[in-house]
Amino acid sequence: MRSIFWSDGVALVDQTLLPEEFKVITCKTVDELIDAIKRLAVRGAPALEAAGAYGIALASYEKDFKDVEELKNYLRFAAKKIASTRPTAVNLFVGIERALNSALKGKTIEEVRRLALEEAERLANEDIERNKKIGKFGAELLEDGDTVLTYCNAGRLATVDYGTALGVIRSAVERGKKIRVIACETRPLNQGSRLTCYELMQDGIDVTLITDSMVGIVMQKKMVDKVIVGADRIVRDAVFNKIGTYTVAVLAKEHKIPFYVAAPKATFDWNKKSDEVEIEERPKEELLYCHISCKKKLIAPKNVKVFNPAFDATPLSYVTAIITEYGVIYPPYDENVPRVLKFNE
Repeated sequence: MRSIFWSDGVALVDQTLLPEEFKVITCKTVDELIDAIKRLAVRGAPALEAAGAYGIALASYEKDFKDVEELKNYLRFAAKKIASTRPTAVNLFVGIERALNSALKGKTIEEVRRLALEEAERLANEDIERNKKIGKFGAELLEDGDTVLTYCNAGRLATVDYGTALGVIRSAVERGKKIRVIACETRPLNQGSRLTCYELMQDGIDVTLITDSMVGIVMQKKMVDKVIVGADRIVRDAVFNKIGTYTVAVLAKEHKIPFYVAAPKATFDWNKKSDEVEIEERPKEELLYCHISCKKKLIAPKNVKVFNPAFDATPLSYVTAIITEYGVIYPPYDENVPRVLKFNE
């Protein structure tokens, strides 16, 4: 099923409960959606893109408006609130902007609501199709028998459906290739161990879990053939992805292992460089307790100082290629990325 969809509100799989419990929750207000985004009940750049768009649609239904201008002003206000939740993943802003721009063309309250929801649904459907295209192009890079190391979760849970990095693996398996996966735990909230392993095991794909600190030894032992990760923002000099991706990229380069990034066009923010991007910091409780949702077991002294960034920047010099819905982009990126970004402008 889709990780996020419209059902008299924004319905989404609460990913903080997986793999122990599968539960779909429905956000009936913008504040409820904002809470779901902040606590990572919905996460992953493409899924956040859909959440942003659906959030505008949700805001349009949130209360009775006296006229269309009051509604439009409220949508602008709601857009800013939703955009403030996760500063690093650019797709969130893309989804908000698409739905908002469409909604603002409406001349009546009913038309504004219809246009917002139609654009959100269109975006969600497009995400599935572009992910399958990413999978098709990326599958050509994998050989039968490859072991692929992936980081964080870039599967169907991180998108509306199918996945980016895991979509490449799924696509290769669908073509009859035997692929094994090594998944890292990945902070915050162990998104690799909880979500990536959950997804791959559901699909019957061979997966082995390791801690993040074991990446070096599995590469040293020649247990890895390729690395494929997703992305939350790609700028002119770096790829922003979950914290620890940079470490994986450095180790891959040292061991001469191809390092691929799978991401849609919407993840590119080519007008910026890495020093212009705000890196989100997560609550210290995510490091102090074994699981932030229960807060029962301390795993560090309660008063210890904590530095907990959610993302890091991997310089493009470490990236072998970027897999998009328009094809695979190889270096030099400054020359080749702009060509891809011109599609469907």
